[in-house]
Amino acid sequence: MATKDSSLLEDDAALALNALGWILSDEPRAERLLGLTGLAPDELRASLGERATLAAILAFLTAHENDLVACADALQVPPAGIAAAAQRLEGTHA
Repeated sequence: MATKDSSLLEDDAALALNALGWILSDEPRAERLLGLTGLAPDELRASLGERATLAAILAFLTAHENDLVACADALQVPPAGIAAAAQRLEGTHA
């Protein structure tokens, strides 16, 4: 049986993957993500199971308020929920 913390992290991972889909729907935004993370598309794809990559995806959004709000609206989650998920994935917030 999964613990509450592991369930939260699974939800956070799913949120990050959904957010990535939203990011990649806009080519300039996708290019900005790759540029800021330093990842090539193949590296991003290969590292999607890593917490650090998932955290970086959400941190990318939290660093740009317009994207954060637009993504939160598209995914029907509060912007603060995206920020909290990023912190949990980074291990900086319980």
